Amino acid sequence: AGIWCRWTSVRKLADGETTDDLFGFLTTEANREVGAIHPKAMPVILTQPDELDVWMNAPVTEALCLQKPLSDAMLACVDPPRTLE
Repeated sequence: AGIWCRWTSVRKLADGETTDDLFGFLTTEANREVGAIHPKAMPVILTQPDELDVWMNAPVTEALCLQKPLSDAMLACVDPPRTLE
């Protein structure tokens, strides 16, 4: 679950006014798999179409009820692909 917007501002005087894509994501306490790597928090992961509808359209108090960790065993750690040298 996250939010995105396009923002125009002056971040550095040398660059002048720029338009940038900004993105933030909602976090919650870590589940078992994420907690083994990063015990503090994990992103909120929406897995059902009705959850996406709530996140996008419901009042904020209802949408924030989605702020919970993904159930244990729904994520798996995988080795990254190896590159040929």
